[in-house]
Amino acid sequence: MSALFQPYTLRSLTIPNRAWMAPMCQYSAEVFGPNAGVVNDWHFAHYAARAAGGTGLILIEATAISPEGRISPADLGIWNDTQVEAFRRITSFLKGQGTTPGIQLAHAGRKASTDRPWKGGAPVGAEEHGWQPLGPSPLPFDEGHPVPTELTVNQIREITGQFADAARRALDAGFDIAEIHGAHGYLIGEFLSPHSNHRDDEYGGSFENRARFALEVVDAVRAVWPQELPLFFRISATDWLEEAGWTADDTVRFAALLKEHGVDLLDVSAGGNAARVRIPTGPGYQVPFAARVKAETGLPVAAVGMITEAEQAEKILSNGEADAVLLGRELLRNPFWARHAARELGGEIHVPQQYHRSL
Repeated sequence: MSALFQPYTLRSLTIPNRAWMAPMCQYSAEVFGPNAGVVNDWHFAHYAARAAGGTGLILIEATAISPEGRISPADLGIWNDTQVEAFRRITSFLKGQGTTPGIQLAHAGRKASTDRPWKGGAPVGAEEHGWQPLGPSPLPFDEGHPVPTELTVNQIREITGQFADAARRALDAGFDIAEIHGAHGYLIGEFLSPHSNHRDDEYGGSFENRARFALEVVDAVRAVWPQELPLFFRISATDWLEEAGWTADDTVRFAALLKEHGVDLLDVSAGGNAARVRIPTGPGYQVPFAARVKAETGLPVAAVGMITEAEQAEKILSNGEADAVLLGRELLRNPFWARHAARELGGEIHVPQQYHRSL
């Protein structure tokens, strides 16, 4: 039997296959007013298509825990009940197609308040519904970016509580998996890395101090997330810096701590915290980071990064390099990737009744 199409169980939840959709921002919500951050018909059509295409788990894009936690004013949010109610339409449909719904809970930190990518992605001000970004230290992400306001200890604790509140709402919205976004240079990743965290209090300096905020968020979310449901964490395995950055060694060390704190799977990506770095991309270029975490800590992992072919995904899993694969742009190109892969590999997959006549 194809490894890609074997079910995967974490705690009491069984995901039907191991072809999963990575969280990818759509920047398509209303930017202000009562429907700010609320999913709409675009999001429904986008995620529904991948569910009908046989994707085993769909992780909804980075969803902000507070208005100032958005990457752009057009990001999704889960800080109020209006947003929760709108999500139920999507989670209900995904479950009806046999797909597991998950959500990525996020705070953009110093990379917040930027424009949509197709408009250039530059920082936006109040006249364009922007706001003042927050961060662990007053260090801008790049030239032309504002200096973020350094968070106080009380503000850090408030944000930790916002992650927990968002997790409660995610459960109410019908999600079966919560993922904490600690990757790509957003707030939690900013605290982890010495490149972006220059604090001299209990949240900066040593590895233990820089990891403190992330672990406090994990503990707060795990305390409100049902014990029978899995909790994921997304991490950038490296900043791709030669010095003074987060490294693969740090990731392995941190993964062991996450396992102790109740995280069930590490979603292993890379980069995003340092501007203008060279990243040696290529097919499956981030898979070795996931494989190392799995081998050295025993924590389940999902691999991501230029995974495009069915045989490539199958090999990653059959070689024991990861427990699942997360597809990003390939699922944008082909919502039915999982159904096509099942046909190629001889795997079994749920097929919507409406498609049976065309098989």
